[in-house]
Amino acid sequence: METIKIYNNNIAENQIELVVETLKAGGVVVLPTDTLYAIACDALNPKAIERVCRMKGINPEKTNLSILCDDISMVSEYAKFDNYAFKLMKENTPGPFTFLFKAASSLPRAFKGRKIVGIRIPDNEAVRKIIEKLENPLLSTSIMYRDEDYAINPDLIEEEYEAKVDLMIKGEPGKLTPSAIVDCTGSEPEIKREGPEMLRG
Repeated sequence: METIKIYNNNIAENQIELVVETLKAGGVVVLPTDTLYAIACDALNPKAIERVCRMKGINPEKTNLSILCDDISMVSEYAKFDNYAFKLMKENTPGPFTFLFKAASSLPRAFKGRKIVGIRIPDNEAVRKIIEKLENPLLSTSIMYRDEDYAINPDLIEEEYEAKVDLMIKGEPGKLTPSAIVDCTGSEPEIKREGPEMLRG
């Protein structure tokens, strides 16, 4: 596993390119978000997605998969939402919110047949730059951890995933509270899981 350090106040273009090259080659990475550290891959690469699902013991046919986007424009390529949901995203992203939307037909093959997709625009500049450079969303799932130290401490996360992923981005310490889940598939938005911040709007 390769390890690089990227902090949001010091992002080097060559580091972003290295991560993108790894993702384009079908690699799996561990990276910081604005909540927990995450396991991620190119959301348009079916083999990489299969690998992430095996690692987490996820059945992609039965589990809602989430993708990370760099902005609302990318979200609109993969999800259907109305003007009110657009305003909610505008007021609350980037931020620790996963929005559930009706899926667009352009979703990657791993999502085929799914009517709902979870989408995040994380408040982590390095991750958004990676997505922008990749020009694809990232499939993302929170890391598994044995105790709180292994969720927060990048050195311990590196130790845990050294033989499991291709690259790790060590950034700021992780957090313990996952993102809020906001269901926007009905007539009114519904908070399915509380997160570290209150929904605005």
